Amino acid sequence: MEITCYRNPEIASAPRLLPGAVYNQAHALLARSATGSVFVPLRAMQYMAILDAEEFVFLDGNNKCWIDIAWRHFRPQQRGSLDDPVAYEAVYYRAHAADLMPRLQAELPRALAGLAAKERFSGEARGLKFPPPPHSPRPRYRADGNAGRRCHK
Repeated sequence: MEITCYRNPEIASAPRLLPGAVYNQAHALLARSATGSVFVPLRAMQYMAILDAEEFVFLDGNNKCWIDIAWRHFRPQQRGSLDDPVAYEAVYYRAHAADLMPRLQAELPRALAGLAAKERFSGEARGLKFPPPPHSPRPRYRADGNAGRRCHK
């Protein structure tokens, strides 16, 4: 799928932090993508997120081809562990875009998790054969402590 997106002049930008788990999940989905991009519908907001290796862009459902916000210049190399947040720059192309940031950062992880759950693995699958367990003798003691006694009913 190919889509052309347009940008208005940049209104503002701000440094932000993306939770490490969200960044990791986004890049795991990107690694599985044959096209190098992932389309993530944010249904609760009527937005579409388009992820690629360089940036995440967000399109409003009403202005389908115009980017409202772009998250770019991710700096994962600055974190000490994979769980640490990743610094990035949020760029706003519409006046109200900065107000959307808290909601975008809440909805994107949910949408990524949903997409990851639906994602099909396209690689080769194999069944593993395990040897049957060795024959084990009957236990000498029963769980109720009555060793060797039969239950009569």
